[in-house]
Amino acid sequence: MTRSDLVEDLAARFSQLTQRDAEQAVKTILDAVGDALVRGHRIEIRGFGSFSVNRRPPRMGRNPRSGEAVAIPEKRVPHFKPGKALREAVDQRTAQLKDASDD
Repeated sequence: MTRSDLVEDLAARFSQLTQRDAEQAVKTILDAVGDALVRGHRIEIRGFGSFSVNRRPPRMGRNPRSGEAVAIPEKRVPHFKPGKALREAVDQRTAQLKDASDD
């Protein structure tokens, strides 16, 4: 699902929202999540999952073409951990789809 798919789905589910309002809502939520992660905060959405920032320490890598050693600096990367309800829902729905396709 892409961002535009999400906007379309949101506008279709809530008839009082225009396409522009749905787009603004999605943009606002994603910006808020991104801003919180940049500030180092952890975001938890009950039943869905949590977003946090993980630190990757500096390390030595290799240039695949030349084989030369390259220093890779420390990085901070976003991380998503799905909640129990989301994991169970995905597992259940994929099992149902698999059973339906086997028939």
